[in-house]
Amino acid sequence: MTEMISRTTPFRSLRPWGDFEQFTLNERTTVKVITVEPGARLSKQRHDHRGEFWKVLDGPMQIEVDGESWMAQSGDDIWVPQGATHRMSNPTSEPARILEIAYGHFDELDIERLEDDYSR
Repeated sequence: MTEMISRTTPFRSLRPWGDFEQFTLNERTTVKVITVEPGARLSKQRHDHRGEFWKVLDGPMQIEVDGESWMAQSGDDIWVPQGATHRMSNPTSEPARILEIAYGHFDELDIERLEDDYSR
């Protein structure tokens, strides 16, 4: 069984031995694993030139996308559309990680910080 490919959910293919998730295919992407230390958070930000897919590796992680906020758990998938305001925070006592796949032109100068705890 194969699911439709979508940026909001990974492509999943079932095999006799199990399955696999495919997050990108022949697209311009940048892949990172982001670690957020206990009690820390990234700036509230937006990007003009890329959207982002996040998969929570170690959670929970507090997530905010376009004014909606929730506690994401390990294994959760999150789509951050191009231009959406977003932030991730770690309210726990252990480091938390997110796999980030940025779709589009990636440039750290494309970060518009709307709020930042570190005065950047």
